[in-house]
Amino acid sequence: MFIDRAKIRVVSGAGGDGCVAFRREKFVPKGGPSGGDGGDGGNVYMECSDRVNTLLHFQYKRIFKAQRGRHGEGSQRHGRNGSDITILVPPGTQVFREPERIMIHDFASAGERLVLARGGRGGRGNARFATATNQAPRHFETGKAGEEADLFLSLKLIADVGLVGFPNVGKSTLISRISAAKPKIADYPFTTLEPHLGVVRIDDFRSFVVADIPGLIEGAHEGHGLGDQFLKHVERTRILVHMIDISNEERDPVADYETIIRELSLFNPDLLDRKQLVVASKMDVLADDARLSGLKEMCRQRNLPFLGISAVSGRGIRELIGIIANFLWA
Repeated sequence: MFIDRAKIRVVSGAGGDGCVAFRREKFVPKGGPSGGDGGDGGNVYMECSDRVNTLLHFQYKRIFKAQRGRHGEGSQRHGRNGSDITILVPPGTQVFREPERIMIHDFASAGERLVLARGGRGGRGNARFATATNQAPRHFETGKAGEEADLFLSLKLIADVGLVGFPNVGKSTLISRISAAKPKIADYPFTTLEPHLGVVRIDDFRSFVVADIPGLIEGAHEGHGLGDQFLKHVERTRILVHMIDISNEERDPVADYETIIRELSLFNPDLLDRKQLVVASKMDVLADDARLSGLKEMCRQRNLPFLGISAVSGRGIRELIGIIANFLWA
């Protein structure tokens, strides 16, 4: 299951209390204060890791607590520090502080590490307060409380190429053809209900990541068809591939392109600055050449690269990969 949103609570460890104690040793003529310090509480860290690719694990555990510091003891024995905990998140995770929904950090690459909550400092024992005029102090410090925070996590997939278009235009078939991804494929709309990633290898040294974005419809930027949840995964892509079903005689290919472009611009105007490629899919079942001619003319007027493909027969697939590679490494 692909989960791209989660709410969690993090609690760092409290510091241990200092100790009040006095030495009672044989052959020591005068004792003295010997209370040890309390240990520091553990911190809560968040780390970006390639070992996870979804926020699914937060559906089963929502509260993360670090260990508290141990209390100090007599004979100058200091309490042990509490153990830290590290929460793993996939690249592309954004962390917001609730309830203001203020962004704390945007994890872009594996290895990034952030302190979410610092542990409380351990209290000092009475041995720390001994002076020449107060040689038997009974004063000590309690440990400081740890920090707490409610957080909202949002995952935006990091991919080089985003496949966008109406439902059932062939996006899933294409990504299954050019990569090892195995999305659900069927002949009805909204077959894909979650984004899929696929790695396309050019040669031994070059590859790129493709994101199959679930079908968009008019009003997607307002949440129609869960579009607001899907559109955010397009924001990190470098290239947008507009998939248009050229075989569907009930739809106008140019109008479909206009609708998707409008939804992208209303969601985030910066998306229109990305490199774009228009792909006419299902060319193997094209019945009316006029539909294809109209789409080609629109692309020519707007200076948009255009290509006709058939993911089923393989027509144009190699050319498509070549165009994307040129966009990425030209």
